[in-house]
Amino acid sequence: MVGLRERKKQRTRQALIEAALRLFSEKGFEETTLAEIAAAADVSTRTFFSYFAGKEDVVFHDSAKRLDLATAILAGRQPGDTVTGLLVRIIDESLLWATSEENMTFEGARLRLRLVLEEPALQARALLVLFDTQLKLAKALHEAFPEELTPVDAAAAVGAMVGAVQVAVVANLEEERSQQAMYETGRRAAEVALSGLRSPGGVEKDPAG
Repeated sequence: MVGLRERKKQRTRQALIEAALRLFSEKGFEETTLAEIAAAADVSTRTFFSYFAGKEDVVFHDSAKRLDLATAILAGRQPGDTVTGLLVRIIDESLLWATSEENMTFEGARLRLRLVLEEPALQARALLVLFDTQLKLAKALHEAFPEELTPVDAAAAVGAMVGAVQVAVVANLEEERSQQAMYETGRRAAEVALSGLRSPGGVEKDPAG
């Protein structure tokens, strides 16, 4: 059970994230200062540094957590679980976490995506985070299914899934206004990308066969 102090810390962290994303959207990423973010969240600049090392860390605040969630799903593989089933579950959990009350609002998630698309400094950081995440996820997938997937198979499956979800969500960012619509877009993209694993020439075997 989360204590009062921990809940207060979570609220402060959430306030800093939302304030930063709002200011980045209104003023620009480079133009916004740490002092302005802290003031908007009603805390001191010193308090800001208790939570984040800098502005980029605010934008990518949940990268490690999302990777932990994904690798935990793979590490918890149960008899009967399939490669595609677990990968789709990872997308489900990741999309839900991205806009969960504990993490950030749906509008905050939309603001962050727009910022990453528009800011060169954030684009560079996003590529590094994405590459590192996919490598670690591919390794975890291979370890979860060592008899079914080679390291190449695992890397290809992860790359196809992550790439498909990201491109589909970005391509439909303006079209789809609701959280549910964006969730369905991401899930559908993952299923399309992973369909090759289920095909006659794919690597996934029928558990019953």
